[in-house]
Amino acid sequence: MSIGGPDDGRDLSPPNRTLSHSRGTLGVLLYQPEIPQNTGNIARTCAATHTTLYLVGPLGFQITDRQLKRAGLDYWPYVRVKLYSDFESARMDMRHCRLVYFSARAARAYYDFTFMAGDCLVFGPETRGLPEELPASYPGEILNVPIDRARVRSLNLATTVGIALFEALRQLRHC
Repeated sequence: MSIGGPDDGRDLSPPNRTLSHSRGTLGVLLYQPEIPQNTGNIARTCAATHTTLYLVGPLGFQITDRQLKRAGLDYWPYVRVKLYSDFESARMDMRHCRLVYFSARAARAYYDFTFMAGDCLVFGPETRGLPEELPASYPGEILNVPIDRARVRSLNLATTVGIALFEALRQLRHC
């Protein structure tokens, strides 16, 4: 399966399976993810929480990657995945969502923020993080997950997504 062109917004969810999705649910958007195991692990978390997963390319792997499928185990039938070639296409499809960006450079901690139903949590690539031009071009809140940077440079992307998503769900009382 290729990314781009007519596939923009393509729903990769399995056919003949009703997956819960509405304007009131949360979304997770991975901008140019690079590591298939992280994306698979995040997909598993999305399946467990009825959260739509948006993937914006170019991806650092093939969507058919064996490691991606292995990390998601047998949960792929239970996650709604939408694929986009660029952020503009994703944003047009998700115009009803409030964008909540996560960046190590942000000043505001995720636990000092009030999440709302319909929010889309946006994360950058593993090695580069969230590009500054995304929130500059598509305004939204910018949050961080505080860590002791004197000891640890960063958290794993799947860990960060899990922390942020479960805090949003806790606030919305969906857990």
